[in-house]
Amino acid sequence: MSPQPRETTLVPPPPPSKRPRSARAALEPEQVPRPLRRSRRARHPVVIVGNAIFTLLVVTSVAVGAALFIGKQRFEAPGPLAEDKVVNIPSGLGIKDISELLTREGVIDQPYVFIGGVIVLKARGALKHGEYQFAKNASLADVVDTISDGKVVQHSFTIPEGLTSEQIVARLLETKALSGQIKEIPREGTLLPETYKFTRGMARDQIIARMSQAHKRAVQEVWARHADDLPIKTPEQLVTLASIIEKETGRTDERSRVAAVFVNRLKTKMRLQSDPTIIYGLNGGKGALGRPILKSEIEQATPYNTYVIEGLPPGPIANPGRASLDAAANPARTKELFFVADGTGGHVFSETYAEHLKHVAKLRAIERGNDAAAKQNGTKR
Repeated sequence: MSPQPRETTLVPPPPPSKRPRSARAALEPEQVPRPLRRSRRARHPVVIVGNAIFTLLVVTSVAVGAALFIGKQRFEAPGPLAEDKVVNIPSGLGIKDISELLTREGVIDQPYVFIGGVIVLKARGALKHGEYQFAKNASLADVVDTISDGKVVQHSFTIPEGLTSEQIVARLLETKALSGQIKEIPREGTLLPETYKFTRGMARDQIIARMSQAHKRAVQEVWARHADDLPIKTPEQLVTLASIIEKETGRTDERSRVAAVFVNRLKTKMRLQSDPTIIYGLNGGKGALGRPILKSEIEQATPYNTYVIEGLPPGPIANPGRASLDAAANPARTKELFFVADGTGGHVFSETYAEHLKHVAKLRAIERGNDAAAKQNGTKR
């Protein structure tokens, strides 16, 4: 048998990159493919500018966001005030002036954050002048809210019952938080004694107007429910009677009984014989005499002296409160015609003159005892 021929396998030559190189070629660095060239579109100036703007916007947004976050934290952080404080912000100040004022007063310590917060909240036009109370450690947010909401400090002016119009005007002029002058003293008995709220700088004439309006409302309400058998015919006479009651007693539990005495006297045509009417006729509403009434003054004829004139005086002798108006309109149902001080701050009432004289005698004894005690104490001093 003839031998079988051997099969031969043809191996393809290695690729050029895998072919063995000569020693010289091996020492040479391999050639790196050249980078692809950017397209003309990517190299267009508009694209370049757009990319730059986009990058700038991103950076700016991040910066603004960070600034707002930090600003919000500072805006809401507790402030420097160690205790509550009242600050008056005059009218006409701008946002910068207000921030400087608050900084000087120690209410805030970051004026630029305050200004920024006002601008961000669009509250510049809402900032109002006035007197404000800022709480301890008030944040900038609290301060802006207080001013923009107009939460101004409320002051109080209280008129005690029984003051004359001249005395009320004097007190108004002494109240420094008010402004302006009072053109004329209001008519007696046209102002209602009450507590009135006001803000710093309010005109005194405005307070007078409010007192007058409150008086008119009160008189209308009381007159609408007065007793049918009342011996007075007009609301003005009601005020006059109420003013006498007001000056005779300051005790709530006595007003209706004092009113009954005067009403009973008016019904029986007796003179009212009220000491406060003597005083008003002598000094015209300037207040107390500061001394006892003289016998000659009791007999002295004036338009207001009810020891001399018949019926009611021509007008009020003071400004009565609501309680005295109510008492005058609806007095107690009694037959009492007399009352006198009991020496303890109140009065004792009686229906007859004889009983009244006994009560007067007791009062005189108490007064003599008090005088003796005062002299003894004076000697010991």
